[in-house]
Amino acid sequence: MAAHLEEQQELDNFKYFWKSTGRWLFALLMLVALGYLGYTMYQSHLVKKSQEAAGVLAQLVEKAQNKGDTKAINVDLKNLQQNFADTIPAAQATLMVAASEFDAGRYDVASGHLNWVLKNQKEPLVQALAVQRLAVVKLQQKKYDEALAALDTKVDPNYEALLLETKGDVFVAQNKAKEAAASYEQALAKLPKDSGSRELLQMKLDSQK
Repeated sequence: MAAHLEEQQELDNFKYFWKSTGRWLFALLMLVALGYLGYTMYQSHLVKKSQEAAGVLAQLVEKAQNKGDTKAINVDLKNLQQNFADTIPAAQATLMVAASEFDAGRYDVASGHLNWVLKNQKEPLVQALAVQRLAVVKLQQKKYDEALAALDTKVDPNYEALLLETKGDVFVAQNKAKEAAASYEQALAKLPKDSGSRELLQMKLDSQK
C-alpha cells in the first residue's frame, strides 16, 4: 500500500512538473534541436555551394590556360560573381582575371575587379591581397595618393607587413627615401624571423639609406 502511495505521489509530482515547467523545457529543447538541424543544413548548403563554385572556377582556369575565348571566361566569372559571390573560388577567379587585365594594361578594369573582391570577400588573406594588388595597379598608373589611400585599409595584423612593404615601394616611386625606409623598417618588424621575404625586404631598406 505504501509503495502504491509512493508511486502515486511520484506521478502527481511529474504531472505538476510538466504543468509548471516541463512544457517550457520541452519547447526549449525543441528549439535547440531545430536550431541545430538548421545549422547543419546551412553548413551542408555552404559546402555544396563551394563545391559548385570550385567547379566553375576549374572551367575558367582551364579556358585561361588554353588561351580560350575571353568572352567565355568572362561568362564564367560573371556566374561566380552573381551566384557564388561570398565563396573563395569567386574571389580567386576575380583576382586571376584582375591579374590578366593588369598584364594587358587595362588598369581600370583590373581595379574594378579588385574592388569587387574587397566588397564581397571577407577572408583576411584575400582582403589583404586585394588591397595590395589594388595599390600596385594605382602605382603602375602613377596615382600615388590613391595607392597610399588603398594601403591605409585596415587588414588582419598577420598581413600588415605586405601592405607596409608596398607602401615603401610607392614612396620609392615618389623619390621619398626617408618615408620608404620607414615603411620597410615597419614591415621588417612585423615579419616573422623565419620569413623568406626578409632578405629582399632588407635589400630594399638598405637601398634607401
